[in-house]
Amino acid sequence: MSNFLYRLGRSAATRPWTAIGAWVVLALVVIASSAAFGRELEESFEAPGLDSYQAAELLSEAQADEGGISAHVVLEAPNATTQVAPVEAALAELPGVLGTTSSVSPDGDIALVRVQYPAVEHLEASDLDNLKDAVADLREESSLTLETGGDLFFAFEEAPTGLGEVAGIIVAMIVLLIAFGSFVAMGLPIGMALFGLVIGITSMKLVTYLIDIPAWAPELAAMVGLGVGIDYALFLVTRHRENLAAGMPVPEAVGRALATAGQAVIFAGGTVVVAILGLLVAGIPFVTGGGVAISAMVLVMVLASVTLLPALLGLAGHRINGRRRRAGVGAHQPSTGWYRWGAHVTRNATAYLVGGAVFMIALAAPVLALNLGFPDDGTKPESRTERRAYDLIADGFGPGANGPLVIAVDISQDKSVVAPLAEAVAADPGITAVGEPIIDLSSDVATLVAQPTTSPQDVATQETVTRLRSEVFPTVLDGSTATAHVGGQTATFADLGDRVQERMPRFVAAVLLLSFLLLAVLFRSILVPLKAVVLNLLSVGAAYGVLVMVFQWGWAAGLIGVESTVPIVSFIPLFMFAILFGLSMDYEVFLLSRVREQYRRHGDNTRAVIEGIAGTGRTITAAALIMVAVFSGFVLGSDPVVKMMGVGLATAIFLDATVVRLILVPATMKLLGAANWWLPAWLDRLLPELDSAQAEQPVEEETADLLPDLRGR
Repeated sequence: MSNFLYRLGRSAATRPWTAIGAWVVLALVVIASSAAFGRELEESFEAPGLDSYQAAELLSEAQADEGGISAHVVLEAPNATTQVAPVEAALAELPGVLGTTSSVSPDGDIALVRVQYPAVEHLEASDLDNLKDAVADLREESSLTLETGGDLFFAFEEAPTGLGEVAGIIVAMIVLLIAFGSFVAMGLPIGMALFGLVIGITSMKLVTYLIDIPAWAPELAAMVGLGVGIDYALFLVTRHRENLAAGMPVPEAVGRALATAGQAVIFAGGTVVVAILGLLVAGIPFVTGGGVAISAMVLVMVLASVTLLPALLGLAGHRINGRRRRAGVGAHQPSTGWYRWGAHVTRNATAYLVGGAVFMIALAAPVLALNLGFPDDGTKPESRTERRAYDLIADGFGPGANGPLVIAVDISQDKSVVAPLAEAVAADPGITAVGEPIIDLSSDVATLVAQPTTSPQDVATQETVTRLRSEVFPTVLDGSTATAHVGGQTATFADLGDRVQERMPRFVAAVLLLSFLLLAVLFRSILVPLKAVVLNLLSVGAAYGVLVMVFQWGWAAGLIGVESTVPIVSFIPLFMFAILFGLSMDYEVFLLSRVREQYRRHGDNTRAVIEGIAGTGRTITAAALIMVAVFSGFVLGSDPVVKMMGVGLATAIFLDATVVRLILVPATMKLLGAANWWLPAWLDRLLPELDSAQAEQPVEEETADLLPDLRGR
């Protein structure tokens, strides 16, 4: 592979406009095709096989209003009973509205108007705009206190655009400028990543022809794509500048950089894609769609790194270095600081291994208290109208009014069960009220809307749903052919949490196995990939633990704008595991690729480890700072889901690039010695051989002279 990459790099650097022109044409084709033929992204959170999904299917067959989505408008006034009628009438006239219902709290001070819409696929963001405009007009006309919320907001409300993402890019630019000392060297990784980002995001409307992509996937894909794109370019530019400092011509320097760091980029990106595509085994369609979107973005970044970036490097020539470096000042020198650190860790390997492992396990311990759920309007900031509406509903009608359970009953074979079922549901201690049954004779589906006594986020609500399914329904329907299913947003998110917990072991096993095999092929070793898998599990576990501490326990939550504790979104652990496991492998691959290069030259394991740390420590640290900056930018947004991903990813990358990569990896490799590179002969014959001839370069004389001195201290 390295020979092929070497030729590819030289060719792109020699004829840069060919590669650049091809990418420009590709971008224009993708953008034009997406605008002309692209499909809209999906808003659904359904998962076939779940009881709540079966309820949604029945409601859809009956074309019941409850099968669609709703919004609500809450009115607070001293005599709300007399004020609600004109409000309800105005809302009923909005386009797309199927109907409205209203109720007044027992004390008469709060009125609730529920606005029913069809299924989300029949709606657009303009429907939410129409509702907002109508409520604004009602406020001006009557000076009423009106707050709004509901599923319509969840489907179409976009989080306020902040400066978080921009701030992350600015920090990345500063880090690159400090690391390279050149505006050209800083601009190439940023420019390449942004160019790839445009193609990746735009292409998602075309990917929907193959698989449904959830509407929130582009933001998550942008978060990951921007980070890996800058990182991959950083590693390639760093190796290219080292080659230039060694006196190589520009095309040769580019070719050598692609043969070494480029091979690591491909395997690192491949590991990320494989880990994320492991989401396929979860069996949750919208999770699978999100994984495909992120994988497509990473793939675009890898392709851009090994084709577009070499062309840009060839075009930049020696301008990739600052003026001082082009003049021969500040040419590449071995990093004595990182040599000393590597030598220090390997001299005290046992102490660092024990201390680092204990620290990471302590951070991961809170994962035992992980509570899966889904943030609702009650977890939003009090500055949002959805949160104020949520609080008013809870005050006036009880906490369960914010999360009604929609029960769909198939009565095609037995219509007599509706009344006794409604009575049994109402008698359950977790239910405070049941609405009048709605029967659709054309589809033989009956609908019951039940209000729990507890809030949607309360564990007792999930227990009520479980009890209805396992005790109430079987008791009433025993001997009957009728079936009943609990749906609605509250039940759906509870079911998704259960599905995630059920499928997580299978998913984790698949990702671990595939990642192990990829690393075994690259490093031709058993212990190196096994160690990588174990240490990366520590990074992921620590990230989970930090999420629990921040979002569930509220530690330092106010610093990132989280006003109340929230459960961890049910699908976040799946995505975080896939993304973090893949990204943490990036640094593993870049570090161990350099270690293996050195080990193949002289066969000294300890020396190779120290040289690997010295050769990549500065670059990995800069890459991690960039990644942390990009992910932290998303923490500044208002969406708690995006905040969770930002906090988890930033934490894991920071720990992985410091504790794991610069402490635990060199310590374990020192203690394992030559066993690091052991591979059974039979497996050696089975694994494909990756030609790394072009990867080998002479060790600088000053490096060889420095090592004995450091190791003797």
